[in-house]
Parts: sequence; structure tokens; C-alpha cells
Amino acid sequence: MAFGSALYKIAVMNVISQFIDFSGSSVDVARSLIGTTLLVNGVGGQIVETEAYDHEDPASHSFSGPSRRNRVMFGPPCRAYIYRSYGIHWCLNFVCRTDGLGAGVLIRALEPLEGLDIMRARRGLDNARLLCSGPGRVCQALGITDEHSGMQIDSFPFQLVPAIKQVSILAGPRIGISKAKDVPWRFGLSGSRYLSRPFR
Repeated sequence: MAFGSALYKIAVMNVISQFIDFSGSSVDVARSLIGTTLLVNGVGGQIVETEAYDHEDPASHSFSGPSRRNRVMFGPPCRAYIYRSYGIHWCLNFVCRTDGLGAGVLIRALEPLEGLDIMRARRGLDNARLLCSGPGRVCQALGITDEHSGMQIDSFPFQLVPAIKQVSILAGPRIGISKAKDVPWRFGLSGSRYLSRPFR
């Protein structure tokens, strides 16, 4: 079965739906995504860093309830929620939990694996370690904008490929927030040099 074939993509998506339950908690989904490969139009790499956010979490966009900006975050799950950070960078989140609860996982960093030349052109630099080491960099490298918000992440142009081996996962406080700063809902691949920031 060829990597890019329709049958391969269907098989991969069936596996994804079995090993990651996007209707589950954002913490469980954030941990499960570490080691998974994310591709958008065939460009991307291994997810090495995530952060979980929940509707009862004061650091979450969903904490104050649904709005025009965050409505995608309230479901259904298994969709992309895209927002602009500081009016500059797009950020990619995967919606989880059941409809109406408002939970998601921020994709903070990837290890680039597929389409490096495309990512380098989009980012305007050569250093592979810096291509996707941060949520804004991930979106720029993968060509993600608000046009992707609301799309299902288990179908084209998104593709998720399960990790082929068990991974060791680190946990610690999230980055760049002013509330719930000590909640250890940031997760990373142990030993990865592609993290946005080291764990302490």
C-alpha cells in the first residue's frame, strides 16, 4: 500500500481514531499526540510538544464561554481550531472532548520530517531545528491559516500517522500564560532537540 494512496490514508485515519480518542480529556489527547506525525498537504513532522486547555481552565480561550472567535473550540471534536496570537502568528489546536465543553490541544512544536524544502522557503531559514519549534512557526512552516479552522483533522489536507514505537514523555507548566501558570499541562518528547523551550 503506497504512502500517498487513498487506501493508505483511510487505513491511517482508522488507526488514529482507535489510538486517540478526541472526545476524551485534553490532557489525555495532548499526551497521546506526542510522537504522532502531523502532515498538512504532505508537509510536516513528528509532534514533539503540546499543551492542553480545558473549559474550566482560566488560561483557556473557552473559559468565558463561546464567542465568535472561539466557537470552533466548543466542538465537535477532531477539528482544527486556529487563532492568531498577538495579532501576528497563527496557532493550531486540535479540538477535543464532547460538543459544548470547549477543550483543545495546542501543537507547540514538531520535528520536521516531510517537505523540508517547502518549510524552509515558507520560514525563510535553513536551520531545521528552528523550522517548527514554536506554535507560530509550526503554522508558518505547514502553511496553516484561519482558513483551516473548523476542518476535520482526520481528513485531507490534514494527516495524522501514529508513532511507530513507544515514546518517553515529559510534563511541565505551560508557556506564555498569566493564569494557571503552574498547571503541568505541557507535554514534550524526552530528548528532543526540536522543543520550543527546554523542560525544567
